Amino acid sequence: MTTLRKILHVDMDAFYASVEQRDDPSLRGRPVAVGGSPDSRGVVAAASYEARKFGVRSALPMSRAVRLCPELVIVRPDFGKYGEVSRQVFTIFREVTPLVEPLSLDEAYLDVTENSWGEPLAVDVARRIKARIREETRLTASAGVAPNKFLAKIASGWKKPDGLTVISPERIESFLAQQPVDALWGVGPVTARKLRAAGIERLVDVRTCADDVLRGAVGSWADGLRELAWGRDDRPVQPNHERKSIGCEETFARDLLDVERIRHELEALARSTAAALSRKRLLARTVVLKLRYSNFETITRSETRKPPTGSEEEIVARTVALLEKTEAGKRPVRLLGASVHGLVAESDAVGPAAPAPPQLGLPVE
Repeated sequence: MTTLRKILHVDMDAFYASVEQRDDPSLRGRPVAVGGSPDSRGVVAAASYEARKFGVRSALPMSRAVRLCPELVIVRPDFGKYGEVSRQVFTIFREVTPLVEPLSLDEAYLDVTENSWGEPLAVDVARRIKARIREETRLTASAGVAPNKFLAKIASGWKKPDGLTVISPERIESFLAQQPVDALWGVGPVTARKLRAAGIERLVDVRTCADDVLRGAVGSWADGLRELAWGRDDRPVQPNHERKSIGCEETFARDLLDVERIRHELEALARSTAAALSRKRLLARTVVLKLRYSNFETITRSETRKPPTGSEEEIVARTVALLEKTEAGKRPVRLLGASVHGLVAESDAVGPAAPAPPQLGLPVE
């Protein structure tokens, strides 16, 4: 008989905004958005629950957020502070189990089938984790408990904030029957609209949807989506999830047309990316330039070399050289980004590539 796994998904509540409200009592109980200025194309990175009541949410343009909520308090992000709180939270996770799969600074999957606390019930592990987080950070987290990752993630969002929802094996079917189609992992607004247009309103409707209709909406992912609609998900918690890329980007208050200014801005972004690469003790094979023109057309240009490098000067030079493959200077530029891919640990690198010395830079994760 196969032993059912005990999976937690733990998600901090309105993380960036909650940290700011914790540290500044004047912000408590007020609608808060962490992000950029509404006058410079800033976007919302996080919104407090007070702000969410007005429709303010992450990734929304800050100018739109202010229109929705004129009383909105805007706070510039402090990623160093958020990173320190994240380290506190993940230290708690790893005291319980080595099987911790980070999804972001503020959420992770944990496999607590076996755990260092010796708790036989996963719900008791979740309660203790939530209590430790509150005690050590003065913040709240929501948790979902289920036999697999898909169900645990749905459960963690069920009673936010400060929620705890358990989907036991005997409750799976009744729980799934309550869910809309966009509860499915990976179904965003566009796909959800396509599915609803085909008469698929609920998650369980995916099970009986005609193959051609489902493939028309989600392509080759149709079979995987059907499995999720039955609550099946065999993905293990992967504690050593491979980092795929590091990078940073900036949207400018005014479009850039001067090519020297564009080079200067891109060079700064590439240096920040190289600094982050060095802090993580990684090397990279591929550099990528991202560019968005004023008409919102977005392009990428990349170059790959061996051996991998950690040299700041090389990464900067290669990234800036990719501008020659764009129309920068001829067409106004709205956004620039620099990133590195094909990452390997310094200790695993073979060949003459020497890592760059540690650099100070902006947090770009």
